[in-house]
Amino acid sequence: MPQEAHRPRIVHLFEMPQHRAAVARLIHDEFWAAVPGASAEAMAARLGQAASADRIPLCRVALAGDQLAGVVNLVESDDDHHREWSPWLAGLVVAAPWRGRGVGSALVRTLLDDARRLGAPRVYFGTDGPAFYTRLGAVEHHVPRPGFWFMRFELPPR
Repeated sequence: MPQEAHRPRIVHLFEMPQHRAAVARLIHDEFWAAVPGASAEAMAARLGQAASADRIPLCRVALAGDQLAGVVNLVESDDDHHREWSPWLAGLVVAAPWRGRGVGSALVRTLLDDARRLGAPRVYFGTDGPAFYTRLGAVEHHVPRPGFWFMRFELPPR
């Protein structure tokens, strides 16, 4: 169980490559476990492409000591039908013991700072739970079907 006083630190995954397999498993289990042919190993290979803080893709992880608390990614696109919407926040997962403790919010804010630093005017994403993101400033972009939203964060320069 995480300690309240110990807040996870957020780093780039490439800075802590020993966590890549665990990050891949966390993302795979949350979003890809029921997809035929998907594997944590394939996800780990994709995460290996996030090898620099200066270009997309980016992978940010929250670590409490050596414990993985969460992950979020910035990718060029996460929807084949809307390639013009770029970049995308993808694969936000907070490990169960850390949920409700601000880890997801910290990961999103850090990733938005990264996107702004890289010159992105906005960041898109899809979700079935918009309230979390609305609290962080996201707005509805498009509702393709009931219960699913494409949303975006506008990133004015600082």
